Amino acid sequence: MTKLFWNWLKLSPVVFATALFTANSAFAGEVKQDLNQDATSVTQLSQSSSGNNVGQVTSVSQFSDVQPTDWAFQALQSLVERYGCIAGYPNGTYRGNRALTRYEFAAGLNACLDRVNELIATATADLVTKEDLATLQRLQEEFSAELATLRGRVDALEARTAELEANQFSTTTKLVGEAIFNVGGAFGDEKANGTGDDVDDNITFSNRVRLSLNTSFTGSDQLQTRLQAGNMTNFGTAAGTNMARLGYDNNTGNNNVEIDKLNYAFNLSDAIRVKVDANNGEYYENVNNFNPDFASSGRGALSRYGRFSPIYRQGQGGAGITLTFNPKGSLSGSVGYLAGGRTNDASSPLAGEGLFDGNYSALAQIAFQPSESFNIGLTYVRTYQNSQGGVNLFESTGSTFASQPFGAVATSSNNYGAQVNFRASSKLAIGGWVGYSTAEAEAGPDADADIWYWMANLALRDFGKQGNLLGIFFGQPPKVTSNDIGAREDDGTSYHLEALYRYQLTDNIAVTPGVLVIFNPEHNDNNDTVYVGTLRTTFTF
Repeated sequence: MTKLFWNWLKLSPVVFATALFTANSAFAGEVKQDLNQDATSVTQLSQSSSGNNVGQVTSVSQFSDVQPTDWAFQALQSLVERYGCIAGYPNGTYRGNRALTRYEFAAGLNACLDRVNELIATATADLVTKEDLATLQRLQEEFSAELATLRGRVDALEARTAELEANQFSTTTKLVGEAIFNVGGAFGDEKANGTGDDVDDNITFSNRVRLSLNTSFTGSDQLQTRLQAGNMTNFGTAAGTNMARLGYDNNTGNNNVEIDKLNYAFNLSDAIRVKVDANNGEYYENVNNFNPDFASSGRGALSRYGRFSPIYRQGQGGAGITLTFNPKGSLSGSVGYLAGGRTNDASSPLAGEGLFDGNYSALAQIAFQPSESFNIGLTYVRTYQNSQGGVNLFESTGSTFASQPFGAVATSSNNYGAQVNFRASSKLAIGGWVGYSTAEAEAGPDADADIWYWMANLALRDFGKQGNLLGIFFGQPPKVTSNDIGAREDDGTSYHLEALYRYQLTDNIAVTPGVLVIFNPEHNDNNDTVYVGTLRTTFTF
């Protein structure tokens, strides 16, 4: 082989420059040195070598890194200007010193043979000498195995493509799935509901499954249809306080399947993103919630309160629209309106329901992200909830008084929140939020109430292994600090402590053990501490 190679170098420029051509084709570097290279790259290489490359040149002077003093200048000039069988990189370079693999050589040789045949067919055979053709024939025989391999890979790729097209589920829709297996239980002495009953400390095994059909018609839009089934109970019932709720508890009636979400998002323009929720709309999915490591119910925080600020739970379960302005900029803004809720139907024409006569929430948010490592947001939400639709200001993340500061009567509220997330390094992130709400009774006694809450969290990424996550949380759930109805004011202070470790077993399986501790639950210093231990296993596909 070595003797043949050197004899070949001594022959005419067309044979010699075949190697130069293959070594420096714009796509030749994409071909790997083993047969596991993606056949798509091979196809691109053959096409580019045939003159279809954007780097095709007509004069050797177009190469910025080729000089007349170069030892191969004349051979290269002959190939470019005489045979038209050469290509360079799109940036105008040739890179003549780059190494060459046998597969690259074979691909380029095959392309140059095609060029020679084209010259012959167009009555320009006088450009190719008999010696050139003889040497090319010998080279073709020498690399016959490699050439056959290339043809075989292209044939296999075409067959596989045809099979996928014949059996694909949809040209527009992708299926995304998540299944959670959970083992856990609540522990402690007495329940926090004042009954004197002991905490129900039974260990449970439960599940939740979600199948999301994500459809795109234009490439930048998405229609989401999500199916859900689960039997995860609320540990708040066992502990006597909703402060013990998990972030992924869900019970669809013994695993009955339901259409959990239906929404459509699209770009109104480059500067405006629109999302329309037909049911079960949630602000924390529509706008930035500033808690990227812990917001997911399947892979984030274990507790309901630890996932994100409760301000994003206002209007949860409603139908409406959210607009985000300048979504890709460092400074962006969002506005949204959700009507109805889980127990109040925006589709109902009855009095006290519908889009504008029942429960509603209106959001406005400004997000500032001057860099990838720093993210801060200011949020305001105006809400109204009536007794017909149910009153639960913070969706069971705080005390009973915080959820219903005036009891089960119509209540309006102004909610203010500040959220921040700072990534000190690629493996360390610090975040949290603080929120303040003023509530007003819209029925019954004339009364106002003030509610405060805050949280700080720490995320250690790739802790122990790439993909793992260690999380620590500490904060105060929503608390009524003042109320004109003195009997519904929280006198003590609850503290939320949570720790978890998500171990990435495989790319699609994560195991997350963790513990949740609620000190002075229900903001009552007389209540016993409540503990929740859990082991969550999440399968994604």
